[in-house]
Amino acid sequence: MADPDALSELLSPLARLALAYAPARARPDWLVVLALDARLAGVVRAAREPMLAQLRLAWWRDRLSEDPTVWPRGEPVLAALANWGKQAAGLVALVDGWEALLDEPPLTDAAIEGFVCGRSAAIGALAARVGVGPDEVVAAARDWALADLALHLGDPAERACASALIGSSKVTRLPRAMRPLAVMAGLNLRALRRGARDPLDGPVALLAAIRLGFVSR
Repeated sequence: MADPDALSELLSPLARLALAYAPARARPDWLVVLALDARLAGVVRAAREPMLAQLRLAWWRDRLSEDPTVWPRGEPVLAALANWGKQAAGLVALVDGWEALLDEPPLTDAAIEGFVCGRSAAIGALAARVGVGPDEVVAAARDWALADLALHLGDPAERACASALIGSSKVTRLPRAMRPLAVMAGLNLRALRRGARDPLDGPVALLAAIRLGFVSR
């Protein structure tokens, strides 16, 4: 059984805050998807040789594509995903999305779109698992992925490219099980509008999180 504390340590401050707004029944699934996302992000951000990063990502792709009963022991993210069974294959797209960022710079619209599609598909898989229609979350998932990417890009042209693809400046009402998505998307969009880098840039951001976290249906 996976240790929730070990998974939580992988998360960014924003992801930890967002996780607190997940209903109890959905929280374990949110935790493992966010932890997987963080692990894959770490592979890409630490990449000095794209080929080595691709090999590490391929390892994750292979594990998520195979029967969980043959997964290696000792990997906390896989341990937490074991009860997903065949549904874990729905997260392969997340690996593909992060791999798209390994393209030669500058990032093209196609690479950015590949990243966004992969991250959105993972949120769709999570939504399906907690009983929410994937179509209900696709717009917010895309805006979260794009705004988060823009906040982490150092090249102004790449950042402008990602920002230009954002569909709206506000998060639509989401089902209760998707409250973490509302918080992450809303705070990232807020930071982008303000020209900030940190979505948690003070007490006002925390107040915004409270509002976003409880605007659900």
